[in-house]
Amino acid sequence: MAKLLLKLQRYFRRKPVRFFTLLALYLAAGSLVFLHSGFSGEPTVPGSPRSPAAAEGPGLPYLGVMQLSRGFKAAATMPAGGRRHGPWFKSTSKEPLDRGKARDNGGPRSRALRGRSGREKEEDRARYIGCYEDNTRRRTLRGMSFFDYKKMTVFRCQDNCAERGYLYAGLEFGAECYCGHKIQASNASESECNMECKGERSNTCGGINRLSIYRLELAQESARRYGSAIFRGCFRRPENVSIALPASQLMLNMSVDKCVDFCTEKEFPLAALAGTTCRCGFPSTLFPLHEREDEQLCAHKCAAEEFESCGSAEFLLVYQTQVQDNRCMDRRFLPSRAKQLVALASFPGAGNTWARHLIELATGFYTGSYYFDGSLYNKGFKGERDHWRSGRTICIKTHESGQKEIESFDSAILLIRNPYKALMAEFNRKYGGHIGFAAHAHWKGKEWPEFVANYAPWWATHTLDWLRYGKKVLVVHFEDLKRDLFVQLQRMVALLGVTACEDRLLCVEGQKDGNFKRSGLRKLEYDPYTPEMRKTISGYIRTVDAALKLRNLSGVPEDYYPR
Repeated sequence: MAKLLLKLQRYFRRKPVRFFTLLALYLAAGSLVFLHSGFSGEPTVPGSPRSPAAAEGPGLPYLGVMQLSRGFKAAATMPAGGRRHGPWFKSTSKEPLDRGKARDNGGPRSRALRGRSGREKEEDRARYIGCYEDNTRRRTLRGMSFFDYKKMTVFRCQDNCAERGYLYAGLEFGAECYCGHKIQASNASESECNMECKGERSNTCGGINRLSIYRLELAQESARRYGSAIFRGCFRRPENVSIALPASQLMLNMSVDKCVDFCTEKEFPLAALAGTTCRCGFPSTLFPLHEREDEQLCAHKCAAEEFESCGSAEFLLVYQTQVQDNRCMDRRFLPSRAKQLVALASFPGAGNTWARHLIELATGFYTGSYYFDGSLYNKGFKGERDHWRSGRTICIKTHESGQKEIESFDSAILLIRNPYKALMAEFNRKYGGHIGFAAHAHWKGKEWPEFVANYAPWWATHTLDWLRYGKKVLVVHFEDLKRDLFVQLQRMVALLGVTACEDRLLCVEGQKDGNFKRSGLRKLEYDPYTPEMRKTISGYIRTVDAALKLRNLSGVPEDYYPR
């Protein structure tokens, strides 16, 4: 042993750098062991010195990351300034929730066991009730639904369903979320709900045509009130009212919230107040909701609410509930290869994604794209991954404007939008995402003037090229589509060669917004267009207007100018 130590001493005398390197590594390793023993085994209690809520000064930023827990626990302990997930979940404990429990990664555990463990932790807020069968033609949960093929989690689905007052939340195919008030299918084996959540691999999100269903423990009955119902207007009672609105109930103490609650429970998207009778149904050819009456005809006070109107036997006051009309929600690829390629052409920012949403609902077939946008695919546009020449989709999104690209298509729907609105929408998309907004600095910086200088000429040349080189072009103005969706959608579907029944188109009217409509609530406090910009853009508008009229088409809508 003495000889060995002597040799090491002589070795490090000759090479002192190596000695100091090994010494530094030894001290660093010891420090890491000390830090690990100090943090990993100590539970975090709100109010303790190590708790993020009580920490002062710079603190330990990495410790905050270590303390994040998944699911409802993280949400329940957010400070008042953060997102409020609402009072709809009951809490059986009066003690503050523990934020300090990190995810247990010890030991190989099966996916089903991990999912079950997560359910047990959250049972006081949402109770897992089992795996159920589902059918694309007749859904088990018939309320609202949304997809996210990248970031879906159990909590996100429960959160969205609970915010809208639903009793059940179900997850399917790892990425699909369905809400409802009633389970309308039989149980399936737990082993058939075997797909991991796309955004949370430690939990299970159903399977193929299988739903993992949770019952949401509502803390307040008011969570299901009509605050989120949409007022549709005053309408004359349809002739065959019992067929048009098949569900009804006499309510002597009628109020809007009672009728909306009743129709929501019955899984109908429309609630119609007729004096002391509440009627429920779907928009249909018998009751299309196209001819609104003067609201004064429905201005009869409710028996239970002095300041609410409840309609009358002849004039119905109609609200749209949060129940999703599933008559137009089924979508699939074309059963056989399309013989013609139809373009859905538009300048960026002209509402192409919204038009795709409408076409998919109206026809029941997926739309494709000349490009690939992963965020659109993750939100349910499954035709996004197909090559644009695959022939499996009903039409192809494109922003191209060259002669060669245009002549690749046999026909086209050309969507045109007010350039002032289109430029701002595309600028928001470029810097804020599909439904986000550009930052104030981008509008005030050099980005906006450069963007207008490059994109404004393209708005004009895009339309002119499609009018010149397109083989069979149907012009649809975005503003007309918003104003008269039913008629314009009929024109678009006819060009696509698909027969869509009127009831399906009426269903589309009730689901028209989809997940890719910018809210419009965030407005700029100033006009971003300078006088020079407006002068240039007005010239482009006149050029496009003349080109449309030269082909015996209606010119641009009047609200394009003057500004």
